[in-house]
Amino acid sequence: MNKRAWCVVRGAWLLLIAASTATAQTLERRVAGASDGSVRFSFAARPGVYGNGRNMISWDCDRGNCRNRQVDGNWNDHDDWDAPCDSGPVRVALSKSGGRIIDLRVYVGGEWRASTSATDLGMVSTKDAASYLLALALRDESRAAEKAIFPAVLADSVTIWPDLLKIAKSDDVSRKARRSAVFWLGQAAGDAATRGLTDLVDDGRQDHEVRESAVFALSQRPRDEGVPALIRVARENKDPDLRRKAIFWLGQSDDPRALALFEELLTRP
Repeated sequence: MNKRAWCVVRGAWLLLIAASTATAQTLERRVAGASDGSVRFSFAARPGVYGNGRNMISWDCDRGNCRNRQVDGNWNDHDDWDAPCDSGPVRVALSKSGGRIIDLRVYVGGEWRASTSATDLGMVSTKDAASYLLALALRDESRAAEKAIFPAVLADSVTIWPDLLKIAKSDDVSRKARRSAVFWLGQAAGDAATRGLTDLVDDGRQDHEVRESAVFALSQRPRDEGVPALIRVARENKDPDLRRKAIFWLGQSDDPRALALFEELLTRP
């Protein structure tokens, strides 16, 4: 092999090593190594998530109908986006100051506007993105903590409800972050999430407002999961205020099991 060919092979090898190193480096380390200012990254959105790339994000969408939508009116022409409505990716812009993440913005769809000051980390895996965002929610006390949960929920092909339970039960995170975790637990699919919410309601050591949020979250579950759980709270929980909250949400369910409970309570000697 001549010298020129060897240089080409060696250069290609070094590029492969550099690419492998970048892949192995965690998103947390990449964010930590970025300069203060705006730090951006993007990842794939789960099915049924749409956004206009600016101030609107919808989820649980099917055939043009969306069950949930978030609209942020606080934007202007100087924001990060120009975009039509589409199905992804999820884009997160972190605000970093003094080496700390102090705020967070999330968008779905579109393209980043050109910036000479922002650090763009590019597309990252949904697993890395969700892990980073949930860790931020668990350990941080800034506004970014409570905002970090929403984009994690939008990530494709990840299971996050165990982490949400950990956040909801932690005494070391802000009340807003805990209530946000409880809300999204209520939206999560599966019996396991509902069991966790019921345990949270029953845990007398938890903040009362967080437990109230768990009762509300149970009311947002599908009937076959939420109604039996609310009935158990109404019958058995030791906190009279939580029992009243459960009964209130049962009253909104129009479920015959709730009516049977009301008759039982009203005719009890």
